Amino acid sequence: MNELTIGQEVPDFTLPASTGQNISLSDYRGRKVLLYFYPKNMTPACTQEACEFRDAEDPIARGNAVLLGISTDSLASHKKFIAKNHLPFPLLSDEEHTVSELFGAWQLKKLYGREFMGIVRSTFLIDEQGILVKEWRKVRVKGHVEAVLEEIMKY
Repeated sequence: MNELTIGQEVPDFTLPASTGQNISLSDYRGRKVLLYFYPKNMTPACTQEACEFRDAEDPIARGNAVLLGISTDSLASHKKFIAKNHLPFPLLSDEEHTVSELFGAWQLKKLYGREFMGIVRSTFLIDEQGILVKEWRKVRVKGHVEAVLEEIMKY
């Protein structure tokens, strides 16, 4: 399957969520959806990003948007991450990395000379009709949430 591009309708998907239910993209039709893909629970940069999104909960809601975090971590790991950091949004478990691949967030990474496949930090904004309208790839955490909030208010 080809990676999604701006202007395309995002195919519906369903993943298990930290809420104990399955969440589908179509559950949020009529609202903007902010999907953020992150590598791993409990790591410093991922914790910082999650907490910055947590602290931006009100402006995200005012922009008629819902926030969903996605990683390949298990639901048990997600629940611990949420409890430790008081996250008010669901985390979805993409253990088979199918949704991460759809968005092109599953890529070859290098760390300390070692190559492996994993999630590259990325965020996507989907409009009320299910169209991909903005993407942030290879995200640096510093300043990212502010850029996302600014963009949400445009749509």
